Amino acid sequence: MSDVFQDAVARLRNLGEEAGIRPEVVEALVQPKATLAASLPVRMDDGGTRYFPAFRCRYNDVLGPTKGGIRFHPGVSAAEVKALALWMTIKNACVDLPYGGGKGGVIVDPKKLSRMELERLSRAYMRAMADFVGPDTDIPAPDVYTNARIMGWMADEYEAIVRHKAPAVITGKPVGLGGSKGRGEATGRGAFHIVEKYADHRGLDRASTTVALQGFGNAGYHIARLMQQAGYRIVAVSDSKGGIYKKDGFDVDSLYKVKQESRVLKGVYCEGSVCELVEHDTITNAELLELDVDLLVPAALEDAITEENAGDIKAKAIVEVANGPTTLAAEGILAERDIDVLPDVLVNAGGVTVSYFEWVQNRQGYPWTLETVRARLKSQMEDAFDAVATARAEDTSTWRAAAYAVALRRIETGIEMSGTRDYFNSED
Repeated sequence: MSDVFQDAVARLRNLGEEAGIRPEVVEALVQPKATLAASLPVRMDDGGTRYFPAFRCRYNDVLGPTKGGIRFHPGVSAAEVKALALWMTIKNACVDLPYGGGKGGVIVDPKKLSRMELERLSRAYMRAMADFVGPDTDIPAPDVYTNARIMGWMADEYEAIVRHKAPAVITGKPVGLGGSKGRGEATGRGAFHIVEKYADHRGLDRASTTVALQGFGNAGYHIARLMQQAGYRIVAVSDSKGGIYKKDGFDVDSLYKVKQESRVLKGVYCEGSVCELVEHDTITNAELLELDVDLLVPAALEDAITEENAGDIKAKAIVEVANGPTTLAAEGILAERDIDVLPDVLVNAGGVTVSYFEWVQNRQGYPWTLETVRARLKSQMEDAFDAVATARAEDTSTWRAAAYAVALRRIETGIEMSGTRDYFNSED
Protein backbone atom coordinates (compact mmCIF):
# COMPACT_ATOMS: atom_id res chain seq x y z
CA MET A 1 0.00 0.00 0.00
CA SER A 2 1.29 3.46 -0.88
CA ASP A 3 2.11 6.01 1.80
CA VAL A 4 -1.21 7.76 2.33
CA PHE A 5 0.48 11.10 3.08
CA GLN A 6 2.65 11.02 -0.04
CA ASP A 7 -0.47 10.15 -2.03
CA ALA A 8 -2.24 13.16 -0.50
CA VAL A 9 0.69 15.46 -1.30
CA ALA A 10 0.88 14.19 -4.89
CA ARG A 11 -2.82 14.90 -5.33
CA LEU A 12 -2.35 18.37 -3.81
CA ARG A 13 0.47 19.19 -6.25
CA ASN A 14 -1.48 17.94 -9.26
CA LEU A 15 -4.69 19.76 -8.39
CA GLY A 16 -2.87 22.91 -7.30
CA GLU A 17 -1.15 23.09 -10.68
CA GLU A 18 -4.44 22.46 -12.50
CA ALA A 19 -6.10 25.30 -10.56
CA GLY A 20 -3.24 27.70 -11.30
CA ILE A 21 -2.32 28.13 -7.64
CA ARG A 22 1.00 29.85 -6.95
CA PRO A 23 3.76 27.26 -6.42
CA GLU A 24 4.76 28.87 -3.13
CA VAL A 25 1.21 28.37 -1.82
CA VAL A 26 1.33 24.69 -2.73
CA GLU A 27 4.77 24.38 -1.11
CA ALA A 28 3.36 25.91 2.07
CA LEU A 29 0.90 23.02 2.19
CA VAL A 30 3.33 20.19 1.46
CA GLN A 31 4.51 19.88 5.08
CA PRO A 32 2.52 20.28 8.30
CA LYS A 33 3.21 23.21 10.58
CA ALA A 34 3.71 20.98 13.62
CA THR A 35 3.26 17.35 14.60
CA LEU A 36 3.48 15.92 18.10
CA ALA A 37 4.07 12.23 18.82
CA ALA A 38 3.68 10.75 22.28
CA SER A 39 3.55 7.45 24.12
CA LEU A 40 0.53 7.21 26.40
CA PRO A 41 0.99 5.15 29.60
CA VAL A 42 -2.31 3.58 30.65
CA ARG A 43 -2.94 1.56 33.80
CA MET A 44 -4.87 -1.51 32.70
CA ASP A 45 -7.51 -3.28 34.74
CA ASP A 46 -5.08 -6.09 35.58
CA GLY A 47 -2.73 -3.59 37.26
CA GLY A 48 -0.15 -3.55 34.48
CA THR A 49 0.77 -0.57 32.32
CA ARG A 50 0.55 -0.49 28.53
CA TYR A 51 1.93 2.22 26.24
CA PHE A 52 -0.03 3.46 23.23
CA PRO A 53 1.57 5.53 20.44
CA ALA A 54 -0.34 8.75 19.84
CA PHE A 55 -0.17 11.66 17.41
CA ARG A 56 -1.57 15.13 16.84
CA CYS A 57 -0.92 17.24 13.75
CA ARG A 58 -1.59 20.96 13.30
CA TYR A 59 -1.25 21.16 9.55
CA ASN A 60 -1.93 24.75 8.50
CA ASP A 61 -3.50 27.70 10.33
CA VAL A 62 -3.54 30.46 7.70
CA LEU A 63 -7.34 30.73 7.85
CA GLY A 64 -7.76 30.11 11.58
CA PRO A 65 -7.04 27.69 14.43
CA THR A 66 -6.61 24.11 13.31
CA LYS A 67 -9.56 21.73 13.55
CA GLY A 68 -9.91 17.99 13.16
CA GLY A 69 -10.88 14.75 14.83
CA ILE A 70 -9.12 12.14 16.94
CA ARG A 71 -9.36 8.49 15.91
CA PHE A 72 -8.70 5.38 17.99
CA HIS A 73 -7.76 2.61 15.57
CA PRO A 74 -5.05 -0.06 15.23
CA GLY A 75 -4.22 1.25 11.74
CA VAL A 76 -3.36 4.78 12.86
CA SER A 77 0.07 6.03 11.77
CA ALA A 78 1.96 9.32 11.65
CA ALA A 79 1.58 9.37 7.86
CA GLU A 80 -2.17 8.81 8.07
CA VAL A 81 -2.62 11.57 10.65
CA LYS A 82 -0.69 14.03 8.48
CA ALA A 83 -2.74 13.09 5.42
CA LEU A 84 -5.99 13.49 7.32
CA ALA A 85 -4.84 16.87 8.65
CA LEU A 86 -4.01 17.99 5.10
CA TRP A 87 -7.46 16.93 3.93
CA MET A 88 -8.99 18.80 6.87
CA THR A 89 -7.13 21.94 5.76
CA ILE A 90 -8.67 21.62 2.29
CA LYS A 91 -12.08 20.63 3.67
CA ASN A 92 -12.40 23.58 6.04
CA ALA A 93 -11.40 26.01 3.30
CA CYS A 94 -13.72 24.32 0.78
CA VAL A 95 -16.81 24.94 2.94
CA ASP A 96 -15.53 28.38 3.98
CA LEU A 97 -14.97 27.79 7.70
CA PRO A 98 -12.51 30.03 9.61
CA TYR A 99 -10.27 27.08 10.40
CA GLY A 100 -7.06 25.42 9.34
CA GLY A 101 -6.68 21.65 9.40
CA GLY A 102 -5.62 19.30 12.17
CA LYS A 103 -5.97 15.63 13.11
CA GLY A 104 -5.03 13.19 15.86
CA GLY A 105 -4.95 9.50 16.53
CA VAL A 106 -3.94 6.67 18.84
CA ILE A 107 -2.77 3.23 17.74
CA VAL A 108 -5.22 1.06 19.67
CA ASP A 109 -8.08 -1.36 19.19
CA PRO A 110 -10.66 0.28 21.49
CA LYS A 111 -12.91 -2.79 21.25
CA LYS A 112 -10.36 -4.66 23.38
CA LEU A 113 -10.40 -2.09 26.20
CA SER A 114 -12.77 -1.97 29.14
CA ARG A 115 -14.76 1.21 29.66
CA MET A 116 -12.44 2.31 32.45
CA GLU A 117 -9.35 1.59 30.33
CA LEU A 118 -10.89 3.62 27.52
CA GLU A 119 -11.44 6.56 29.87
CA ARG A 120 -7.85 6.37 31.14
CA LEU A 121 -6.57 6.30 27.56
CA SER A 122 -8.71 9.31 26.61
CA ARG A 123 -7.50 11.34 29.56
CA ALA A 124 -3.89 10.28 28.93
CA TYR A 125 -4.19 11.57 25.37
CA MET A 126 -5.31 14.97 26.57
CA ARG A 127 -2.58 15.16 29.21
CA ALA A 128 -0.01 14.52 26.48
CA MET A 129 -1.55 17.06 24.10
CA ALA A 130 -2.74 19.79 26.48
CA ASP A 131 -0.01 22.24 25.49
CA PHE A 132 -0.62 21.52 21.81
CA VAL A 133 -4.38 22.15 21.67
CA GLY A 134 -6.65 24.97 22.85
CA PRO A 135 -9.81 26.92 21.92
CA ASP A 136 -7.77 29.40 19.87
CA THR A 137 -5.03 27.00 18.71
CA ASP A 138 -6.28 23.52 17.80
CA ILE A 139 -9.75 22.11 18.45
CA PRO A 140 -10.17 18.29 18.37
CA ALA A 141 -13.39 16.40 17.71
CA PRO A 142 -14.58 12.77 17.35
CA ASP A 143 -13.45 10.55 14.50
CA VAL A 144 -13.22 6.79 13.92
CA TYR A 145 -14.03 4.86 17.13
CA THR A 146 -14.26 7.97 19.28
CA ASN A 147 -17.52 9.57 20.36
CA ALA A 148 -19.21 12.27 22.43
CA ARG A 149 -18.44 10.58 25.76
CA ILE A 150 -14.73 10.35 24.92
CA MET A 151 -14.72 14.02 23.92
CA GLY A 152 -16.36 14.82 27.24
CA TRP A 153 -13.59 12.98 29.14
CA MET A 154 -10.94 14.84 27.17
CA ALA A 155 -12.56 18.23 27.71
CA ASP A 156 -12.84 17.53 31.44
CA GLU A 157 -9.16 16.54 31.60
CA TYR A 158 -8.11 19.70 29.75
CA GLU A 159 -10.13 21.86 32.14
CA ALA A 160 -8.50 20.12 35.12
CA ILE A 161 -5.08 20.97 33.66
CA VAL A 162 -5.78 24.65 32.85
CA ARG A 163 -7.94 25.10 35.99
CA HIS A 164 -10.85 26.84 34.29
CA LYS A 165 -13.86 25.94 32.17
CA ALA A 166 -12.98 25.76 28.49
CA PRO A 167 -15.80 23.99 26.61
CA ALA A 168 -14.59 25.36 23.24
CA VAL A 169 -11.40 23.26 23.45
CA ILE A 170 -13.20 20.25 21.96
CA THR A 171 -16.31 19.78 19.85
CA GLY A 172 -18.56 16.77 19.48
CA LYS A 173 -19.15 16.72 23.24
CA PRO A 174 -22.37 15.46 24.88
CA VAL A 175 -25.08 18.11 24.69
CA GLY A 176 -25.20 18.24 28.49
CA LEU A 177 -21.51 19.21 28.56
CA GLY A 178 -21.71 21.98 25.98
CA GLY A 179 -22.14 19.94 22.83
CA SER A 180 -24.32 21.08 19.96
CA LYS A 181 -27.65 19.60 19.07
CA GLY A 182 -27.45 17.89 15.70
CA ARG A 183 -23.75 17.02 15.93
CA GLY A 184 -24.27 13.25 15.93
CA GLU A 185 -26.10 13.28 12.60
CA ALA A 186 -24.09 16.12 11.07
CA THR A 187 -21.70 14.22 8.80
CA GLY A 188 -24.45 12.08 7.31
CA ARG A 189 -26.92 14.97 7.03
CA GLY A 190 -24.34 17.23 5.41
CA ALA A 191 -23.49 14.48 2.90
CA PHE A 192 -27.21 14.08 2.17
CA HIS A 193 -27.49 17.77 1.28
CA ILE A 194 -24.61 17.36 -1.18
CA VAL A 195 -26.28 14.30 -2.74
CA GLU A 196 -29.54 16.21 -3.10
CA LYS A 197 -27.77 19.12 -4.83
CA TYR A 198 -25.95 16.67 -7.11
CA ALA A 199 -29.21 14.89 -7.93
CA ASP A 200 -30.77 18.21 -8.94
CA HIS A 201 -27.62 19.09 -10.88
CA ARG A 202 -27.79 15.81 -12.83
CA GLY A 203 -31.57 15.60 -13.02
CA LEU A 204 -31.74 12.27 -11.17
CA ASP A 205 -35.09 10.69 -10.39
CA ARG A 206 -34.86 9.72 -6.71
CA ALA A 207 -37.26 6.77 -6.94
CA SER A 208 -35.21 5.06 -9.64
CA THR A 209 -31.78 5.89 -8.15
CA THR A 210 -30.11 2.87 -6.54
CA VAL A 211 -27.51 3.22 -3.78
CA ALA A 212 -24.85 0.89 -2.33
CA LEU A 213 -23.34 1.93 0.99
CA GLN A 214 -20.02 0.61 2.29
CA GLY A 215 -19.87 1.31 6.02
CA PHE A 216 -22.88 1.46 8.34
CA GLY A 217 -21.55 3.47 11.25
CA ASN A 218 -22.88 6.81 12.41
CA ALA A 219 -22.33 8.75 9.18
CA GLY A 220 -23.35 5.86 6.94
CA TYR A 221 -26.58 5.28 8.83
CA HIS A 222 -27.68 8.91 8.78
CA ILE A 223 -27.07 9.50 5.07
CA ALA A 224 -28.78 6.18 4.25
CA ARG A 225 -31.78 7.04 6.43
CA LEU A 226 -32.19 10.49 4.91
CA MET A 227 -31.72 9.24 1.37
CA GLN A 228 -34.34 6.55 1.85
CA GLN A 229 -36.76 9.12 3.26
CA ALA A 230 -36.14 11.24 0.14
CA GLY A 231 -37.01 8.28 -2.10
CA TYR A 232 -33.64 6.76 -3.03
CA ARG A 233 -33.44 2.94 -3.03
CA ILE A 234 -30.77 1.57 -0.65
CA VAL A 235 -30.03 -1.82 -2.22
CA ALA A 236 -26.79 -2.76 -0.43
CA VAL A 237 -25.16 -2.06 2.93
CA SER A 238 -22.00 -3.42 4.53
CA ASP A 239 -19.92 -3.18 7.69
CA SER A 240 -16.41 -4.45 8.45
CA LYS A 241 -17.60 -8.09 8.42
CA GLY A 242 -19.39 -8.06 5.07
CA GLY A 243 -22.52 -6.87 3.32
CA ILE A 244 -26.09 -7.59 2.27
CA TYR A 245 -27.86 -6.93 -1.03
CA LYS A 246 -31.54 -6.75 -1.99
CA LYS A 247 -32.57 -5.52 -5.43
CA ASP A 248 -35.80 -3.94 -4.15
CA GLY A 249 -33.99 -2.15 -1.33
CA PHE A 250 -33.86 -2.32 2.47
CA ASP A 251 -35.59 -0.46 5.26
CA VAL A 252 -32.62 1.40 6.76
CA ASP A 253 -34.05 1.92 10.23
CA SER A 254 -34.78 -1.81 10.54
CA LEU A 255 -31.18 -2.68 9.63
CA TYR A 256 -29.84 -0.17 12.11
CA LYS A 257 -32.14 -1.28 14.94
CA VAL A 258 -31.03 -4.91 14.68
CA LYS A 259 -27.36 -4.01 14.25
CA GLN A 260 -27.43 -1.88 17.40
CA GLU A 261 -29.07 -4.70 19.34
CA SER A 262 -27.08 -7.66 18.00
CA ARG A 263 -23.93 -6.05 16.52
CA VAL A 264 -24.71 -8.06 13.37
CA LEU A 265 -25.83 -6.66 10.03
CA LYS A 266 -28.92 -8.61 8.91
CA GLY A 267 -31.47 -8.15 6.14
CA VAL A 268 -34.59 -7.48 8.20
CA TYR A 269 -37.80 -5.50 8.30
CA CYS A 270 -39.19 -4.35 11.64
CA GLU A 271 -42.63 -3.24 12.73
CA GLY A 272 -42.34 -1.93 16.25
CA SER A 273 -40.33 -4.44 18.26
CA VAL A 274 -41.02 -7.34 15.89
CA CYS A 275 -38.35 -7.91 13.23
CA GLU A 276 -38.42 -10.53 10.47
CA LEU A 277 -35.71 -11.63 8.08
CA VAL A 278 -36.30 -10.61 4.46
CA GLU A 279 -34.89 -12.42 1.45
CA HIS A 280 -31.48 -11.01 0.51
CA ASP A 281 -28.02 -11.95 -0.72
CA THR A 282 -24.89 -11.98 1.41
CA ILE A 283 -21.96 -10.22 -0.30
CA THR A 284 -18.41 -9.17 0.53
CA ASN A 285 -17.23 -5.60 0.79
CA ALA A 286 -15.32 -6.08 -2.46
CA GLU A 287 -18.48 -7.26 -4.21
CA LEU A 288 -20.47 -4.32 -2.88
CA LEU A 289 -18.02 -1.87 -4.46
CA GLU A 290 -18.57 -3.48 -7.85
CA LEU A 291 -22.39 -3.53 -7.84
CA ASP A 292 -24.25 -2.03 -10.78
CA VAL A 293 -25.84 0.91 -8.95
CA ASP A 294 -26.31 4.61 -9.59
CA LEU A 295 -24.55 5.87 -6.46
CA LEU A 296 -21.76 4.15 -4.55
CA VAL A 297 -21.22 5.57 -1.07
CA PRO A 298 -17.93 4.53 0.60
CA ALA A 299 -18.45 5.48 4.25
CA ALA A 300 -15.80 3.39 6.02
CA LEU A 301 -12.01 3.90 5.91
CA GLU A 302 -9.54 5.19 3.35
CA ASP A 303 -8.21 3.30 0.30
CA ALA A 304 -11.40 1.34 -0.42
CA ILE A 305 -11.22 2.09 -4.15
CA THR A 306 -7.77 1.42 -5.57
CA GLU A 307 -6.00 0.90 -8.88
CA GLU A 308 -6.83 -2.80 -8.57
CA ASN A 309 -10.63 -2.45 -8.38
CA ALA A 310 -11.35 0.94 -10.02
CA GLY A 311 -11.78 -0.71 -13.43
CA ASP A 312 -14.55 -2.89 -12.01
CA ILE A 313 -16.62 -0.08 -10.50
CA LYS A 314 -20.01 0.08 -12.21
CA ALA A 315 -21.60 2.94 -10.27
CA LYS A 316 -22.34 6.12 -12.20
CA ALA A 317 -21.10 8.30 -9.34
CA ILE A 318 -19.17 7.86 -6.08
CA VAL A 319 -20.07 9.84 -2.98
CA GLU A 320 -17.10 9.90 -0.57
CA VAL A 321 -18.48 9.99 2.96
CA ALA A 322 -15.28 8.38 4.30
CA ASN A 323 -11.97 10.23 4.36
CA GLY A 324 -9.73 9.29 1.43
CA PRO A 325 -11.60 6.22 0.15
CA THR A 326 -10.29 6.69 -3.40
CA THR A 327 -6.57 6.54 -4.14
CA LEU A 328 -4.88 8.90 -6.58
CA ALA A 329 -4.24 6.11 -9.11
CA ALA A 330 -7.85 4.92 -8.87
CA GLU A 331 -9.21 8.38 -9.46
CA GLY A 332 -7.41 8.63 -12.79
CA ILE A 333 -9.06 5.40 -13.91
CA LEU A 334 -12.49 6.57 -12.78
CA ALA A 335 -12.06 9.90 -14.57
CA GLU A 336 -11.22 8.10 -17.82
CA ARG A 337 -14.44 6.11 -17.40
CA ASP A 338 -16.51 9.30 -16.79
CA ILE A 339 -17.51 8.23 -13.28
CA ASP A 340 -18.16 11.29 -11.11
CA VAL A 341 -16.39 11.30 -7.73
CA LEU A 342 -17.93 13.72 -5.25
CA PRO A 343 -14.90 14.27 -2.98
CA ASP A 344 -14.63 13.75 0.75
CA VAL A 345 -13.45 17.32 1.34
CA LEU A 346 -16.91 18.47 0.23
CA VAL A 347 -19.21 15.55 0.99
CA ASN A 348 -18.28 14.81 4.62
CA ALA A 349 -17.76 18.41 5.73
CA GLY A 350 -21.06 18.45 7.61
CA GLY A 351 -19.37 17.11 10.75
CA VAL A 352 -16.77 19.85 10.96
CA THR A 353 -19.38 22.45 10.01
CA VAL A 354 -21.56 21.59 13.01
CA SER A 355 -18.39 21.33 15.10
CA TYR A 356 -17.76 24.94 14.08
CA PHE A 357 -21.32 25.78 15.16
CA GLU A 358 -20.62 24.11 18.53
CA TRP A 359 -17.39 26.10 18.94
CA VAL A 360 -19.30 29.32 18.21
CA GLN A 361 -22.04 28.40 20.72
CA ASN A 362 -19.45 27.60 23.40
CA ARG A 363 -17.70 30.92 22.88
CA GLN A 364 -20.98 32.81 22.89
CA GLY A 365 -22.38 30.89 25.84
CA TYR A 366 -25.64 30.64 23.90
CA PRO A 367 -26.92 27.24 22.63
CA TRP A 368 -28.85 27.00 19.36
CA THR A 369 -31.99 24.99 18.66
CA LEU A 370 -31.81 21.83 16.56
CA GLU A 371 -33.82 23.60 13.86
CA THR A 372 -31.26 26.43 13.74
CA VAL A 373 -28.36 24.00 13.47
CA ARG A 374 -30.01 22.01 10.69
CA ALA A 375 -30.99 25.11 8.72
CA ARG A 376 -27.52 26.62 8.93
CA LEU A 377 -25.89 23.30 8.02
CA LYS A 378 -28.10 22.99 4.94
CA SER A 379 -27.26 26.53 3.87
CA GLN A 380 -23.50 26.05 4.41
CA MET A 381 -23.38 22.75 2.48
CA GLU A 382 -25.51 24.01 -0.39
CA ASP A 383 -23.37 27.14 -0.73
CA ALA A 384 -20.25 24.95 -0.78
CA PHE A 385 -21.72 22.71 -3.49
CA ASP A 386 -22.65 25.73 -5.59
CA ALA A 387 -19.11 27.14 -5.31
CA VAL A 388 -17.59 23.80 -6.33
CA ALA A 389 -20.08 23.28 -9.18
CA THR A 390 -19.27 26.76 -10.50
CA ALA A 391 -15.53 26.06 -10.36
CA ARG A 392 -16.03 22.77 -12.19
CA ALA A 393 -18.09 24.40 -14.92
CA GLU A 394 -15.47 27.09 -15.41
CA ASP A 395 -12.09 25.42 -15.62
CA THR A 396 -11.57 22.13 -13.77
CA SER A 397 -11.66 18.51 -14.92
CA THR A 398 -13.26 16.71 -11.97
CA TRP A 399 -15.35 17.41 -8.89
CA ARG A 400 -12.29 16.92 -6.69
CA ALA A 401 -10.25 19.33 -8.81
CA ALA A 402 -13.04 21.88 -8.43
CA ALA A 403 -13.25 21.42 -4.64
CA TYR A 404 -9.48 21.81 -4.30
CA ALA A 405 -9.53 24.87 -6.54
CA VAL A 406 -12.13 26.54 -4.31
CA ALA A 407 -10.20 25.66 -1.14
CA LEU A 408 -6.72 26.50 -2.41
CA ARG A 409 -7.82 29.87 -3.77
CA ARG A 410 -9.15 30.79 -0.34
CA ILE A 411 -5.91 29.70 1.29
CA GLU A 412 -3.95 31.53 -1.41
CA THR A 413 -5.84 34.72 -0.62
CA GLY A 414 -4.92 34.35 3.06
CA ILE A 415 -1.25 33.85 2.23
CA GLU A 416 -1.28 36.81 -0.18
CA MET A 417 -2.41 39.06 2.66
CA SER A 418 0.88 38.30 4.43
CA GLY A 419 2.92 38.90 1.29
CA THR A 420 4.17 36.68 -1.51
CA ARG A 421 7.24 36.66 -3.74
CA ASP A 422 5.42 38.85 -6.29
CA TYR A 423 4.56 41.40 -3.60
CA PHE A 424 8.08 41.67 -2.21
CA ASN A 425 9.60 41.88 -5.70
CA SER A 426 7.14 44.52 -6.87
CA GLU A 427 8.08 48.17 -6.96
CA ASP A 428 4.46 49.36 -6.82
